[in-house]
Amino acid sequence: MLIIQSKGYELEKEKSNTSEDFFNRSEVTYMENGEERTLHVLYIRYFDQLISEFTPYQQDPVFSMQEENIYFKDIVALVCLLKNSGLRGRKRLYINSKHEFSSYFQGINFEKLPEIFLALKQNKGYELRLPLDFVLQQQ
Repeated sequence: MLIIQSKGYELEKEKSNTSEDFFNRSEVTYMENGEERTLHVLYIRYFDQLISEFTPYQQDPVFSMQEENIYFKDIVALVCLLKNSGLRGRKRLYINSKHEFSSYFQGINFEKLPEIFLALKQNKGYELRLPLDFVLQQQ
């Protein structure tokens, strides 16, 4: 699988009576078997305030790379895909439970995430051979 892009953004209200401004969308785009796919993860924006509960990061941006800031919302869909390969066949994932959201981050090797973003910036893609390389094995 070739990861092409990982990004996130805050949704904005399109109409005054909607609740989009309570949500973030995170997207990871990848090539698999010659087909380009994108996983869209919609989650409650409040989870961004709890970064340190889910990750070793203490604030946003979570890290910087070659003068580019990487924010928590940029890594969410990527982490979900790394943690659960069953999401490869899905286009969308909606998470409104703190318990479900935190389960995707448990056991992730956060030290390896910058490696993906560096390759995306330099090479326009990251060849992901084994997603389990990003999941810490229980001892």
